[in-house]
Amino acid sequence: MACIEFRDLGHAYRPNPATAGDYALQPMSMDWADGGAYALLGPSGCGKTTLLNIVSGLVTPSHGRVLFDGRDVTALGARERNIAQVFQFPVIYDTMTVFDNLAFPLRNRGLADAEIRNRVHEVAEMLELSNELKRRAANLAADAKQKISLGRGLVRKDVAAILFDEPLTVIDPHLKWALRRQLKKIHQQLKLTLIYVTHDQVEALTFADEVVVMTDGRVVQQGTPEALFMRPDHAFVGYFIGSPGMNLCPLSLAGEAATLGGQPLALPEPMLRALREAGDEIRLGLRPEFVRLAAAGEAGAVRARVVQAQPLGNSLLLSASVDGQLVRARLAPETRIGGDEVWLRLVAPETLYFSNDVRIAG
Repeated sequence: MACIEFRDLGHAYRPNPATAGDYALQPMSMDWADGGAYALLGPSGCGKTTLLNIVSGLVTPSHGRVLFDGRDVTALGARERNIAQVFQFPVIYDTMTVFDNLAFPLRNRGLADAEIRNRVHEVAEMLELSNELKRRAANLAADAKQKISLGRGLVRKDVAAILFDEPLTVIDPHLKWALRRQLKKIHQQLKLTLIYVTHDQVEALTFADEVVVMTDGRVVQQGTPEALFMRPDHAFVGYFIGSPGMNLCPLSLAGEAATLGGQPLALPEPMLRALREAGDEIRLGLRPEFVRLAAAGEAGAVRARVVQAQPLGNSLLLSASVDGQLVRARLAPETRIGGDEVWLRLVAPETLYFSNDVRIAG
């Protein structure tokens, strides 16, 4: 396995990039530890597959360097980097048995038959394919075929990293959880360097030790699932992660007070001072899980008009309008909403503040 480093790495598919919009991957520097499990998360077109292909050697970056264990591999191809890659759709040999598919990468490297047999059986057991080893791959369901693709990456002990490009796309939803669980277990057993591309936050947060969130060709935050949920560095991270995402409400500063839709908010003086110093486009960020109901007229609470109350079984999702600004609250399932008006408490220990989409420290 390898420690992977990016140094001033960027890529543009068009010549002579001049603005940020010209880049598929805006210049950045970042480190991934040996044996870590990482997810690249973001919407379609955000640059995550470009970054993955730069790691694999399928794409040579416009500028910057890629280092494996301190060795510059920027100009090396995929074969020379010793990378294994698993794609969206299974890449297997249908005419071969499951055993021969798993053994193929090892036979290409000239390993002894006994070593190949031991390694294939070890990986097949991990992936629950032991009973399928003698079957032709063509006769298997899509999830079993994708397991073979996973196994062909795992079977090699000498790979620098294993890259997954949305590998569960073709898998039925009820099987995805089981496969993610298997991958997590395998990572804990083998301590492989795994890099997983997805636009699905559930896949990213349940698979990875650290998640790299991307948008518009740039990395906006790298961190643990807990850090991304509780303390997003960028408003996009707050909005993109969570179901529903973070409430992001524009604030106005007038003299000694902050207001939301014309209603005053009770903010501590140190935070008011930080907001005044921060500058433009101030927004309050609070996840629905931390919005609380308040008594009518309670100091610091804001009045809101009920838009919708949706029972979700384990919670009640309340959507309310604060002078035209939609705010969502995830409340206890037994909560009863009486009437068309509620009061919401939006200032809490979990409340964050953003200036021009960047979180204000403190």
